[in-house]
Amino acid sequence: MYPVPPDCFDPACTRCPRLVDFLAQVRARHPGYHGAPVPPFGDPDARLLIVGLAPGMHGANASGRPFTGDFAGILLYQTLFEMGFSTAPESTSRDDGLRLKDCRITNAVKCLPPENKPLTLEVRACNDYLAQELALLAPDSVVLALGTVAHNAVLRALGLRQSAHRFGHGHEHTLGNGLTLVDSYHCSRYNTQTGRLTRDMFTAVFARVKQHLDGA
Repeated sequence: MYPVPPDCFDPACTRCPRLVDFLAQVRARHPGYHGAPVPPFGDPDARLLIVGLAPGMHGANASGRPFTGDFAGILLYQTLFEMGFSTAPESTSRDDGLRLKDCRITNAVKCLPPENKPLTLEVRACNDYLAQELALLAPDSVVLALGTVAHNAVLRALGLRQSAHRFGHGHEHTLGNGLTLVDSYHCSRYNTQTGRLTRDMFTAVFARVKQHLDGA
C-alpha cells in the first residue's frame, strides 16, 4: 500500500489534457506499462526528499516507480545504496524488495510528458502535490533537487521567489522553514555521458546531504 497521504498523489489525476492524451497513446503502444501518474516512493517519515523532473518513457512510466528501469536510475540507486539510504544498489521493479531508508523520491511532474519535457503549466498543475509532500517533512530535513525544473518546482511549492535561490550544482539554500535545499545536475544519460555530472560530483552532493542530516 502506498504509505504517503492521498493529498500527495492522485492515481486518476486528469489535470493536464496533453499528458492524459499522451499517456493514452503510450498505453495503446505498450499495454504492459504502468502508463499512469507515478507515485512517490520511499520512507513516509523520510528526512530526505529527492525531487526529479518527470517519469521516463521506458523507466518509471513502465515500472510505476521513480527512476526504475531507466538509465538515470542506475547512478541514483547505486549512490543511495553506497550512502546508506537504500537496501540495494539497483532498482529493477516495484516488487524487487528494495526499500529506501530515511529517503523518499518523487517528481515535479507525476506523468510522462512528450519528449520528457513538461510544459510550465503542467509543472504548475502538479505543484500542489509536491507542496503536500514537502509539508510532511520534519524540520531540519533536506530536499535534493535534480535539475533546474525540480529546483524551481520546490521553490514554487513553498511560495519562495526563484530569484532569491538560483539553481547551481552543489548549491545549498536555507529556506527559512527548517528545510535545506541542495541542488544537483540531473543524473540523466546526457549529463553523465557528457561528463557534466560525474559519479564523484554526485557522491559529493550526497555527502553534503548526509552532513546536514547527521548534524540535525
